[in-house]
Amino acid sequence: MVDMLAVDLGQSGSRIISGQTLINSTRGKLAGEPPLSSLRAVFESIEKLQADTVALSCTGFRGVVTDPQPFLAICNEFFGASKVAVMDDGLAGFIGALGGGNGVVLSIGGGVVSVGRNDTHFAHRDGLESTFGDEGGGFWLGKLGLTRALGIRQGRGNDQILLNTFKDQVLAYDALAIKNAVDAASLAIASAKTLLAAADAGSPTAIAIRNEGAALLAQTVIATWLGAGGSLGDAPEIAIQGGPSKNPAYVSAIQSNISRSLPHAKFVTARGDNLDGALWIANNMLSDADPLLRWASK
Repeated sequence: MVDMLAVDLGQSGSRIISGQTLINSTRGKLAGEPPLSSLRAVFESIEKLQADTVALSCTGFRGVVTDPQPFLAICNEFFGASKVAVMDDGLAGFIGALGGGNGVVLSIGGGVVSVGRNDTHFAHRDGLESTFGDEGGGFWLGKLGLTRALGIRQGRGNDQILLNTFKDQVLAYDALAIKNAVDAASLAIASAKTLLAAADAGSPTAIAIRNEGAALLAQTVIATWLGAGGSLGDAPEIAIQGGPSKNPAYVSAIQSNISRSLPHAKFVTARGDNLDGALWIANNMLSDADPLLRWASK
């Protein structure tokens, strides 16, 4: 049995690390599904593992980690664990990226979560999920892009670059048996990369969506820093990570918008990811840090 196992549950998939073993799963948290149900589905789909302590970085908490005891129970059931650290994925991403220093980490996946620290003060913004939040994230980008492509196909607009770029996504939409269920949400998340590619190709519609997303994400970052007690004259480190952040033009647009309000911000490359953060937290933050981290033990 290894001492520790870490899990990163996201909207577009999950990752598990146990010693030298890294498992990537396409099963993540589905729309409307509680994290505990998602974890059970992930654990049932992977090979048998054992660990005394499990660190869980989970999307879906919206900045408030719930009772950790049910998470201990499921980790004991699947891994024989006697201790569990349950944390908001934003905290894990923050620690992984900045190593616990002062600043803001913006994590963009299917959703959006932003966590900031200013000495002893933490702040958490967005993470509100796709129906009413996650502005600028993968679901948001892909949904708007595919929505406009479908409209253009009907003659509502004229952006041939967008329609051509979204050709495969439009066909995938046509193939959906139910157009507003979980598979549709997954298609939206998967279409984010296509939206950013269409913007890179010069689609006016895609560029407008990308620019709006960048402005919204910049607002999220600024609100996070101010929420942690920072001021607009400070020089916090800011790291942007996650799937859509692999598009340089999107990152550049986000940074430009941030700099208009936080002119001294220092943009840095993330030093690690959610798994790195979850492992560090489980080894070094051995008591609760409500509402972002809660421990349970047998």
